[in-house]
Amino acid sequence: MDSIKKLQSKTRELSTFQLIFIFYLSALIISTLLLKLPFAHLPNVKISFIDAMFTAVSAVSVTGLSVISLKDTFNNFGIVLLCIILQLGGLGIMSLSTFLWVMLGKKVGLKERQLIMIDNNQSNLSGLVHLAKRIFIFIISIEFIGGIVLGIHLLKYYDEVLSAFKHGFFISISATTNAGFDITGASLIPYYQDYFVQFMVALLIVLGAIGFPVIVEMLDFFLSLKSKKRFHFTLFTKLTTVTFIILTLLGGIFIFLLDIHHFFADKNWHQILFYSFFHSVTTKSAGLATLDFSELTQSNQLFMSLLMFIGGSPSSASGGVRTTTFAIVVLTIIFYAQGKGSVKIFKRELNHDDVIKSFIVMTTAACLCLLSIILLSITEKSTLIPIIVEVTSAFGTNGLSLGLTSNLTTFGKILIMILMFIGRIGIVTCLLMLRGKGRKETFHYPKEKVIIG
Repeated sequence: MDSIKKLQSKTRELSTFQLIFIFYLSALIISTLLLKLPFAHLPNVKISFIDAMFTAVSAVSVTGLSVISLKDTFNNFGIVLLCIILQLGGLGIMSLSTFLWVMLGKKVGLKERQLIMIDNNQSNLSGLVHLAKRIFIFIISIEFIGGIVLGIHLLKYYDEVLSAFKHGFFISISATTNAGFDITGASLIPYYQDYFVQFMVALLIVLGAIGFPVIVEMLDFFLSLKSKKRFHFTLFTKLTTVTFIILTLLGGIFIFLLDIHHFFADKNWHQILFYSFFHSVTTKSAGLATLDFSELTQSNQLFMSLLMFIGGSPSSASGGVRTTTFAIVVLTIIFYAQGKGSVKIFKRELNHDDVIKSFIVMTTAACLCLLSIILLSITEKSTLIPIIVEVTSAFGTNGLSLGLTSNLTTFGKILIMILMFIGRIGIVTCLLMLRGKGRKETFHYPKEKVIIG
């Protein structure tokens, strides 16, 4: 009894950010043990602990990088286990836990609400339980509908109905959670001429990457049309949606232009359209591909690495620095160059703390990735471009690779796991976790300017 009280006392001393870290770390450990179970594997297949952990981290962080072939390792039970882990990573542990708490009739207290707020990148406590429930129901519904539609369509590829729906549901879950895992052994390359599959997958990826609060606001907007009530989108939704669309359009155009005389040289217009814009969408976070990444020019590989580094939207299944961070940094630079002291957009002025936070996230992420690239260039037998792709893919929880993943050393695997984990829980959460509960400043020194730039 005393040990339980001591544990509760120590738990109260932990900050909300530290608890979030512990929850994800616990999910990682449990997932590793589950994926190591012999009856989750195909006959005569064994998986080392480090490879099981790597797969678990990749699943919890919904990245998709894998040192093993899922098709040749896991049986149907193992695939189901993997899908459950992907839900943990995609929906967020606290959103999933909240739904279970509500279903069991338990009261969601202040501490739990704070955890939900941090896990979903929210700024206030109001309506969090309702938000978590709506996110869960919406995502599960989308995955189910996507699985049914894709399963029916894939009947023309598979002789058995069970196989078609198995692949259909796995693709739907992998795309919606932005996980990027596949059980074909070749991502979506088997469907490179199937534009219906590509359209459905791209749609599911967008729904998982654009941000759960954005989806909820969109649903509220359509409901307001029926009731004829006035509705105002938040600045977050406007900024996130516009940035996401701009990055997708520009990404597709640049992907085409950078390979116009190489990969796209012998392609017709509709192949160019789907190759370009599908991979502009998938580099946000999902990592599912309809082409061999190594066939692209190095300039395109570097550009797509930049898209992976940016990632998707906050409060989504994606990783990276996030679209809003990138947008705020770019807008701040533009407004500063114009001699303006504040950033104004959509008839709103950005909070100064958000601007500072964006630059901290961008700078920390860039330093982290640069350090990782340097370390891997020392420990791995590879050229620089595959290492850059591997690092940005891990941090952006993407999953695209130039084949380095399966050849990583033990040190390389550990480093990539750390990057995937940080990419999922976010730079801000990691920094605030190190800070603990922190203390308020009780005094200030006189301010003095220094020369910059």
